[in-house]
Amino acid sequence: MNHPTTAGDRRHPPHETDTAETCRAILGLLLPLRREEAAHEHRPLECFAPQLAQIERFVRLGQPLLLTLPSFPCKSPNLRKVLGRLPDYGELLALRSLQRLCADIGTVYQPGARLLICSDGHVFADLIRVPDEHVTEYTAALRRMIATEGLDRIDLYTLDDVYGDLGYDEKRELLSETYGQSLESLRSEVKADERSLALYRGITRFMVEDGMGPTFTGTRSALLRDSRKRAYGVIQRSRAWSTLIDRQIEDSVRLSIHPQACETVKFGIRLLDIGDSWLTPWHAVAVQAGERVVLMKRHAAEEIGRVVTVDGRPSHFAADPARLVRSDPARERDTA
Repeated sequence: MNHPTTAGDRRHPPHETDTAETCRAILGLLLPLRREEAAHEHRPLECFAPQLAQIERFVRLGQPLLLTLPSFPCKSPNLRKVLGRLPDYGELLALRSLQRLCADIGTVYQPGARLLICSDGHVFADLIRVPDEHVTEYTAALRRMIATEGLDRIDLYTLDDVYGDLGYDEKRELLSETYGQSLESLRSEVKADERSLALYRGITRFMVEDGMGPTFTGTRSALLRDSRKRAYGVIQRSRAWSTLIDRQIEDSVRLSIHPQACETVKFGIRLLDIGDSWLTPWHAVAVQAGERVVLMKRHAAEEIGRVVTVDGRPSHFAADPARLVRSDPARERDTA
């Protein structure tokens, strides 16, 4: 007797309606985490057409989604902002949040999702004045954290995976030569485009903050001039890294830790559910206040809490919730 072909014999593409519903359900899990350029109560679905198209390519094939996120570079060199040069409780909470996102996607789409953290510390370590050895230590500790916590949906991707055993200066040179925009055209773009100018100013501000650590002895004006010059290089290499990811990993759902405008290819995402703070775990410390966790710069956290150590290393701060409210941590993004 002849039997009809079953789903087990050959993979069939999902019904159009089912595909669309699944894609929207996955997008619905991303939206609460969205970080955008300006606060809006509602965005039309058309705003997220790039993300729906990225998601659809996986759903139609019945494959696990691959999310890519350039992030987790290294700790800020400014010890007024962070506890040290290794990942701590802030990174751990962020990784758990990303693992949970992948697991949640599995509840609406059976193949689930994986996240590839494209760690970019070595991409611009020389420009942000962090030794490559410190970046390597940070990345190694991050891998141990992922393994120890059993975060099996998260992997790391670095310059080492692209260029092997070459020296980091040579790796950066190859990255810029192969994928980088010329600095001349970038300067012209910054002068002509408001969004690029805002990015340039934001990066300059971070570099000034990072440079004004406890051992800083120069003048702020000299540091500002130097930071402005280096900011162009950071943007150039960051974009080159993004282009490399696009070429090396052709299909993925592109995430970003930076705010993104409507209808852009990348989806800006908050790593932690901590309100409107723009800080990241590598530019701040985690402060536990009762059931709430926020990110603050170290010098501000020291005013309201005490350091908690885990396995012999500083991990985060503990603070009384009442003191946290009075300190207004949201202001931290505007001060050095």
